[in-house]
Amino acid sequence: MTEGAGIPCGDLPDGLSAAEAGMWQAFRNGSVYDLSSGDTVVDDPHGGHPWGDERTVRARIVCWLLLDGPPALAGRVSSLKLVGVRISGTMDLAGGTVVPYVEMRGCRFDKEVRLPEARFTTVRMVDCAVPRLEAARVHTEGDLHLPRCRFHNGVRLTDAQIGTDLLLNQAIVYRDRSGRSIAADGITVGQDLQAEMLESHGELSLRAATIGVSLSMRGARLVNPYTRLALNAPQLTVGRTLYLTPAGVGSPMLSGRTPARGTRIQRFECQGGVRLDDGRFGDAVDLERARFAFTDEQELSLRRIQTPELRFLGERPERGGVVLSGARVVNLMDRADAWPGPGRLHMGGFTYENLVPRGPFPLEQRLEWVSAATAEYTPEPYELLATVLRAGGEDEDAREVLLAKQRRRRETLPLAAKLWGYAQDWTVAYGYRPGRAAVWMAVLWAAGSLAFARAQPPPLKGGEHPAWSPALFTLDLLLPVIDLGQVGFWQLSGGRQWLAAAMILLGWILATTVAAGATRLLRRS
Repeated sequence: MTEGAGIPCGDLPDGLSAAEAGMWQAFRNGSVYDLSSGDTVVDDPHGGHPWGDERTVRARIVCWLLLDGPPALAGRVSSLKLVGVRISGTMDLAGGTVVPYVEMRGCRFDKEVRLPEARFTTVRMVDCAVPRLEAARVHTEGDLHLPRCRFHNGVRLTDAQIGTDLLLNQAIVYRDRSGRSIAADGITVGQDLQAEMLESHGELSLRAATIGVSLSMRGARLVNPYTRLALNAPQLTVGRTLYLTPAGVGSPMLSGRTPARGTRIQRFECQGGVRLDDGRFGDAVDLERARFAFTDEQELSLRRIQTPELRFLGERPERGGVVLSGARVVNLMDRADAWPGPGRLHMGGFTYENLVPRGPFPLEQRLEWVSAATAEYTPEPYELLATVLRAGGEDEDAREVLLAKQRRRRETLPLAAKLWGYAQDWTVAYGYRPGRAAVWMAVLWAAGSLAFARAQPPPLKGGEHPAWSPALFTLDLLLPVIDLGQVGFWQLSGGRQWLAAAMILLGWILATTVAAGATRLLRRS
């Protein structure tokens, strides 16, 4: 039923159909013009049931009302509020200024809606069937709402300026001739862009878009088997948070919230590449439980993004890669099973200040994470991880990371340097386990003392020698700089001579590795 029925028609233009005359009347009254039948099957704008002339108005008459409509009745505000109406022809408001409030629910458009460079206060199109929306550089002072609409040939919002919110919740958008479902490059949204449970078939393009508050794609499904990218949003600026997270299904109260335990949820799913290069996010990039399906050539590209927090908590992609090269993050919240394996993770120049693992993430797996990101040895990822661990009070783990760095570096060295590296590792673990030097010294000292205690060697000169002490003699051999007054007074032969030479050599190796490790530690300090 039409609200406001029975209002005098006044002066009506000639040639209006009955449906158009009723719409004209409702416009002046500011009331809802409802032509739905009450049968949900018949009234489904996306269904195949035909709507006859009794529910049809011409797009030309709709444009006439919006651009140059009659004045409102006394005490009323003119507005166009249509429910269950079929609009025939092309609705073309290009370049126009529309003052009345516009709201269309459950309507069916025969041809595309053209709004390029038009100006509105607020536009709401809810659950409408639209072949295509062409709205480049459209300007709204308030909202642009398109929830539950279906667009069969794409949406174009390039360089649009939305004063407050842009809503695309539960919309279904198919690609246009260029392969894009939604082309919104350069769009500016004053507050939120909500595309929760959006279904996109083609490339969703948000290049250089600016979102004042949050961009929510909770529960969205992006599918693009035609080209490389399903979400193409380099240089995206979001004032607060980008949500690629689950959405609760079945209750409008769950919109914009984390679903409660036990709630049926719909995850964010993306079949196709994601490009967020050079993005700026005021609060966070949230990928909790996100699911990505890539080909071998596709990737989740986060090159050079800047955000206070990256919540890398999605499912591990079975194919494709993850690229964080040059990204800058304060808090990295992640799970061990979220990261791809070797050769599919790239983190050159990636920096973070704090690690906040969700669930168990032992150091061995964290080292595998670093190794997976560096096909060739580079020290920076290891040093950054050690710095972050040390800042968090985990000094022992930090030393283990730096030890792993030296071992990884050793594999790139020539044979002689590699052998020297093994010697440093076996003796003092490159200086990161200094207690090992004391153990080696004690073992060598005990072994030498036992060996030299079995027989006293004759002195080189009679009467000019100290009292024989196997322990002091062994210690004098092992300490390359300190003279304990034992070496040089005894005549060694056979195996003991070779043993003494071995002790001197081992003492020098031990002392050199300890010095190298100490130098390395002091240099870092």
